[in-house]
Amino acid sequence: MMEEVKAHAILTDFLQAEGFKVERSYILPTAFKAIYYTQSDEPDVNACVICEYDALPGVEHGCGHNLIAEAGLAAAIGIKAVIEIFPDVKLKLTVMGTPGEEGGGGKIKMLSKEAFKGIDFAIMVHPANFNAIYPNVLSLNGMEITYTGKPAHAAAYPWEGVNALDAAVNAYSAVSMMRQQFKPTWRAHGVFTDGGLKPNVIPDRAVLSYMIRAPNNAELEQLMDKLEGCFNAGATATGCTVVINKSDIPYFDMRTNSILAEIYRNNSMELGMTYPDIETDKAQSSFSTDMGNVSYEVPSIHPTYALNTTSVNHTTEFNLASNTIESHEITLIAGIAMAHTAIDVVFTDGVLIQVKEEFYKNK
Repeated sequence: MMEEVKAHAILTDFLQAEGFKVERSYILPTAFKAIYYTQSDEPDVNACVICEYDALPGVEHGCGHNLIAEAGLAAAIGIKAVIEIFPDVKLKLTVMGTPGEEGGGGKIKMLSKEAFKGIDFAIMVHPANFNAIYPNVLSLNGMEITYTGKPAHAAAYPWEGVNALDAAVNAYSAVSMMRQQFKPTWRAHGVFTDGGLKPNVIPDRAVLSYMIRAPNNAELEQLMDKLEGCFNAGATATGCTVVINKSDIPYFDMRTNSILAEIYRNNSMELGMTYPDIETDKAQSSFSTDMGNVSYEVPSIHPTYALNTTSVNHTTEFNLASNTIESHEITLIAGIAMAHTAIDVVFTDGVLIQVKEEFYKNK
């Protein structure tokens, strides 16, 4: 996590060359903040464009975060051009580089240090194989479950052992059976990260790692409570002890600001993008992002835009799709739509007030 050294250098060098005031290693080693405004006094409105740029082990940019950074830079350059043309506009542009989205909770750690304090609204886009204004972003937390038993010779004295792997398998099976009673919007996916080293030794340690997701934080807690019963049952059934650790960086669901979202929709449609109805829009897929946590602090949007691919995120095929000329061109369109959205919010009387009113109403 937080190892995006090359991306950090490339992005910050570019922004500095474009005249932004850049703060490298902002809060986190590979995070950054770049600001631009022309007035002598700091402007009244602070618009934030977010860049992500971390990759995934094995599938590299299988989630297209390289394109998120490109879209963010495109939007930033477009907004900067408008500030230069209209030097009297009271607009401050902040480009926030947020590393470690894939499980590291970069934005969450930055929020804890008030990185988004003073931001009036935040926008970013994400590549996918579909266009969505209101993507189905789920609350997420991780759980690590460690079972401790007692080793023994598996052939000579198996009765002397307490099998931690059996406890983990029991718990895994219990979770799988519980899925029959899951709500359609609940998710629980886990792997074994430890389960013994030699088959002739009763495993005295086994570890499960789970990601748990639900539509909102309240349902997430409800689901996690249910799963704890499964994990404890594995220990009870085998005589093991169990320690359950929850992640300290939970990802929140996304509170999409509809005022910002509809402005982005209109701007992107003018540039050729199309969208389904809202219900279909929300039902196309589900994922989690630390941008959800940002949306709890400032008005935010996180629309997705479609690359010309049938492959899905987190695959080798999507990694390949994220590095084509066509995908870069599509990303540029998304970046332009972001820039137009920010400018519309600032230049259209009353819109920023509406954005904030909706945010505080739903907070």
